[in-house]
Amino acid sequence: MPNPFDCITEFMFFETDMQPSDVILIPGGSHPQLMERAAELYRQGLAPYILPSGGSNPKLQSTEWAFLREVGLALGIPDSAILKEDQAKNTFENARYSWEVLQRQGIRPRKAILACKSYHARRALLTYQVEFPTDVAFYISPVTDKTQTTKDNWFLDESKIHDVMSELTKVGQYFKHHIPNWAKR
Repeated sequence: MPNPFDCITEFMFFETDMQPSDVILIPGGSHPQLMERAAELYRQGLAPYILPSGGSNPKLQSTEWAFLREVGLALGIPDSAILKEDQAKNTFENARYSWEVLQRQGIRPRKAILACKSYHARRALLTYQVEFPTDVAFYISPVTDKTQTTKDNWFLDESKIHDVMSELTKVGQYFKHHIPNWAKR
């Protein structure tokens, strides 16, 4: 029997088929699963670069970028394949500063993969769509992070409900003013 909140699950937890891309983007975080997924996609030959993004994080002894880079190196990703963005403090900055890094590197992606937390997928996608040119196609490869929040269990635990509904609220708050501009495209 369907649940009344199934529409939230479908909206917030989604993924796309993967296509060969120009870069794998990680919108920050202190979860090794993000770089583990990016490394898996890199080894499959889906992109020549991984761009983790993120500045200081009180949960880490370093920046999110440095943490994710170390995970990648430990997984055998060549240092030359890991691009650097270590200043971002939020998802909008992850996207904006990642675009700036790609520009400085002379990389003009037409396709990009987002390796992000499963319940962050919708907000991450919308954020990168705001900050990147409209002709960039994004593919979503979500991971289950250390909170173990999934589309099948988020509604069974108060802390997971809080996390997912907080993300849903942010989608409404952050993007409502972009809708008129998107409608004009």
